[in-house]
Amino acid sequence: MKNFTLALVTVLFMLTVSSMFIVFEGQRAIVFQFSKIKRDGDTGSMKIYPPGLHFKIPFIESVKKLDARIQTLDEAPDRFVTSEKKDLMVDSFVKWRISDFSTYYLRTSGSTENARALLKQKVNNGLRTEFGNRTIKEIVSGDRASVMADTLESAESSKEDLGIEVIDVRIKAINLPTEVSNSIYERMRAERTAVAKEHRSQGQEQSEIIRATIDAKVTVMLATAQKNAFEVRGDGDATAAKVYADSYKQDAEFFSFFRSLEAYENSFSSKSDILVVKPDNDFFHYLKDSTKAKK
Repeated sequence: MKNFTLALVTVLFMLTVSSMFIVFEGQRAIVFQFSKIKRDGDTGSMKIYPPGLHFKIPFIESVKKLDARIQTLDEAPDRFVTSEKKDLMVDSFVKWRISDFSTYYLRTSGSTENARALLKQKVNNGLRTEFGNRTIKEIVSGDRASVMADTLESAESSKEDLGIEVIDVRIKAINLPTEVSNSIYERMRAERTAVAKEHRSQGQEQSEIIRATIDAKVTVMLATAQKNAFEVRGDGDATAAKVYADSYKQDAEFFSFFRSLEAYENSFSSKSDILVVKPDNDFFHYLKDSTKAKK
């Protein structure tokens, strides 16, 4: 009897637990009865369960919960074409949430992936239209805000089509495609290289001009200095010759005697000096006279 009671209590407990379900804050729930959506008896529309504790028929009804919070659609950048037929890689994101759970479930089967794919297609169509009506200059020069506003406005139709409310559309970055960027960078690099070579050649030319000018100035300065040196040396030699001449005129005998003494001194400055001449040579004129004077 006790075992039967325990089993009965256990069964009742399991039935009670399985008949309850909790919808948390930020969620909504849909109940299926034999794979059919449970509808409101008064209106006949799909019954959406708000957050809280709810009951269902065990083993007959099942529950599917939907996320009612704001979600982000941030996919890989897409390629768009401007009015001038130029490709751009646009990186954007979308903030969205479910506004009509019935429509959302009917269009997406409650799958977030399906919702993302449909929403991305709709938003991209709006972006493609906006970019196709503008040039790159208009987009880059500050028209990005109007592109996002117009795209957000065109995405409002997703409320009726998908049961999704698009809260915001933002463009994070606009870049050129990789192949176009590489070609542009290569062209820019070639242009900068050509400019650098031109500047380098001009600098080399100026360097040669400056070096030649300095070499010419140095040559002229050296020639002028040498000329001045010769003139000074010539003036000195002339002055010396004049002094010697004036001295000779004042006392020729003394001048001859003084020059002979200088010659003797220079000739016999070292003990190893040897001079071979005749004794009666005029070189020893004053020595012979001094010898006679001693005698």
